[in-house]
Amino acid sequence: MFDNIGFGEFLIIAVVVLILFGSKKIPEFAQGLGKGIREFKKAVKDVEDEVKISVDKENKNVK
Repeated sequence: MFDNIGFGEFLIIAVVVLILFGSKKIPEFAQGLGKGIREFKKAVKDVEDEVKISVDKENKNVK
């Protein structure tokens, strides 16, 4: 998806983000983004665990 973005384009995007949000808001934004990603991964893992438990129970009932 981002294969065509070169260093120059990335630099321009970074400067625009810095101008729009300011240097104080960027760390807060990155921290919030990291927290959101961690919560999403945890939710995915929880769902996978529930599915695995359900499949294991179903397999025990079939035998």
